[in-house]
Amino acid sequence: MAFVITSPCKEEKSAECVEVCPVECIEEGKDMFYIDPDICIDCGACEAVCPVEAIYHEDDVPEEENEYIELNRKFFQD
Repeated sequence: MAFVITSPCKEEKSAECVEVCPVECIEEGKDMFYIDPDICIDCGACEAVCPVEAIYHEDDVPEEENEYIELNRKFFQD
């Protein structure tokens, strides 16, 4: 399991999450940030600092945001 960045990041695109990630698993995309699920160590540091509450543990992603689980994975596969 990993943390997932969801749609509120698109409006904000703040970088606090990048700054606090101890394993550097967050990368900037064209319209938002993404978390590499293969590198994420589930520490939760990113979730705690997100100013728009866009980051969730994969098990806690709201149903309407479920597509972002795959979008985060796919970002790192391309």
